[in-house]
Amino acid sequence: MTQTVRARSWNAAIGVCLAAISALGIAAGPDENHPTVQKEIFGKLPDGTPVELFTLTNARGLVARVTSLGAGLVSMRVPDRNGVLADVTLGFDTLDGYLGKHPHFGVTTGRYANRIAKGRFTLDGKTYSLATNNGANHLHGGPKAFDKYVWRAEPIGEKNAIRFTHTSPDGDEGYPGMLRVAVTYSLTDADELRFDYEATTDKPTVLNLTNHAYLNLAGAGAGTGDILGHELTIHASHYVPVDAGGIPTGGTRAVAPGPMDFTRPKLIARDFAQLTGTPGGYDHTYCIEHSHPGALTLAAEVTDPASGRTMSVSTTEPGVQFYTGNFLDGTVTGKGGRVYKKNHGFCLETQHYPDSPNQPDFPSTVLRPGQTFRSTTVQRFSVK
Repeated sequence: MTQTVRARSWNAAIGVCLAAISALGIAAGPDENHPTVQKEIFGKLPDGTPVELFTLTNARGLVARVTSLGAGLVSMRVPDRNGVLADVTLGFDTLDGYLGKHPHFGVTTGRYANRIAKGRFTLDGKTYSLATNNGANHLHGGPKAFDKYVWRAEPIGEKNAIRFTHTSPDGDEGYPGMLRVAVTYSLTDADELRFDYEATTDKPTVLNLTNHAYLNLAGAGAGTGDILGHELTIHASHYVPVDAGGIPTGGTRAVAPGPMDFTRPKLIARDFAQLTGTPGGYDHTYCIEHSHPGALTLAAEVTDPASGRTMSVSTTEPGVQFYTGNFLDGTVTGKGGRVYKKNHGFCLETQHYPDSPNQPDFPSTVLRPGQTFRSTTVQRFSVK
């Protein structure tokens, strides 16, 4: 009887210790049924603030690396048809590259992804002025947008996920309201990289969040060429026509007939020569047709025929911005010493339409106190 009581007391003590360890977020030991999130220091800001780097690995060996600077995607390693892993995202090997000038490689953009005409919008009768950092227009939240901040990070090991949070004060870059925003990256064993966004505000404001990853499914390392040989399908019958500055000209337009039509698989290069403008290329929002508002819907599929790598994109957002890296001009040197030139990467940015605060016929981007903004995008990787 005494031994039984002692054993029970010992087991109870062990249970208390394990509970305390769990409360501190410390793993009691390896558990192959529960993936872990690895953390390291990516570097420091000039003021000494540390920037963290997190590595997510799924059961099939896919690897996603994300950083607390800008809640950004640093790399995504996926296999080709022969099982050879390659990083398919453009970016930099070290933090220094992300601290310099670059075209938003992998970052969470906000408060407003894409453009707002002339840096102005009116909400509830009051006009707000924003920075004009893209010609005469406002782009991706302004000069010191969400990508310039170190976000608070919370690993969620049992879900193979990392949650980033950031608080944007009232008046930040000219936007009204204190905004609390979160983005969670999850890497599933179904070879899906999932982005879940949430936000709340204490004053009426406008919001448009996305991830700005540049991808090249052939592999974004040194020596890989452009993405014009990728095959793309976009499940959208309409798109948003824009002027030379990327501002909507009014309403939407049918994709067919013409070069905007990707309703059936075609090489990105096929109709490229028909596109006008300087430097030329795709930089347009496609209108995704949902069975009901907020439904997770397949938006696009893209394949690199040479490697077989394929990515599908599903989203709850009303649009996806297809961009072919038109402004990559060879002035940025990225991973492996590779010089990024025009069309070396593409973006499929799930989001609301550009300039929606000034376009009453577009889906609303207004967020009000008491509401919670939620959005989900899933990138699923496979091979053909």
